[in-house]
Amino acid sequence: MPFRTVIGHRRLVALLSRVAARGTVPPSMLFAGPAGVGKRRVAIALAETLNCPSPIATEHLERDACGECLSCRRIARGIHPDVIVVEPGDMGSIKIETVRDVIDRAQYRPFEGRRRVVIIDDADALMPAAQNALLKILEEPPSASVFVLVSAMPDALLATVRSRCPRLRFGPLPPGEIADALKRDYDYTEAEARASAADAEGSLGRALEAASADLADARANAQRLLEQTARVADPVKRIDAVKDLVTRKGSAASERDQLAVCLRALSSLLRDLGILSSRADERMLANADVRDALLRLTTAFDSARSMRAFAAVDQALGALERNASPKVVADWVVLQL
Repeated sequence: MPFRTVIGHRRLVALLSRVAARGTVPPSMLFAGPAGVGKRRVAIALAETLNCPSPIATEHLERDACGECLSCRRIARGIHPDVIVVEPGDMGSIKIETVRDVIDRAQYRPFEGRRRVVIIDDADALMPAAQNALLKILEEPPSASVFVLVSAMPDALLATVRSRCPRLRFGPLPPGEIADALKRDYDYTEAEARASAADAEGSLGRALEAASADLADARANAQRLLEQTARVADPVKRIDAVKDLVTRKGSAASERDQLAVCLRALSSLLRDLGILSSRADERMLANADVRDALLRLTTAFDSARSMRAFAAVDQALGALERNASPKVVADWVVLQL
């Protein structure tokens, strides 16, 4: 997992590569950002780069792991003695006994690598006593050790822990980069990749957890609904089109869950319509593969209408979360488009 294989986060990756090359890596860091955007992967890439005996440089990276040597392969497989990954246990927490063991191991010089790297994944799962046990070593870490705390909920950590760890903020991944990764690494079709990326809210992990075929169908249904409402103003005929908001084939999901998927797809398409209507940067499009079809819809959905419809869909999603009737929500949405 060298730095060059990381999806997105170019600025942060370049920063970590630079400090690794110059020997100025902070002894403790907090990688904070949404779940599933690659924080842990970047932490592993840092561990490889610090311990690779044959590092390389690229056009954008001052130092990167080779990814092929024994050290890199063992770190990637999770069996390197000097790279310790701590995760929540069966009860979903990280207890003080685990932390004390890590602290004890971190006191010694690396066994075979240059630096010992301790990665605490889902660090917000640390019990308060475990966090307090970390304070001293985070403040005065051994010279050969680096601690990386990874968290999607950094504010759940004690303020005393956060104050000892410089925070690197990871943002959501662009939909285009998620779609490219899904096609390249997971054999998604173009339509499946774009639909999954648009629904993923910037998280590759969330995209991989979703059922790509269902998402592609939901997006196709949402697109058809927009085309119908662009042509039809009659409220009765619009309500007849509600069936397109919910896919019913072979899914165990509830009607409410299915409608939520369709509404998120509709929201993504409306966002793209707003971008096209206002002639903003098209690189921000989440559904770039259906750009031409959306462009034709801009004659009916100008910027103002797209924004109103987007806000209505957001309200509808909120109503679903409050257990409103899916039928009532769907009927209301099509009348607002």
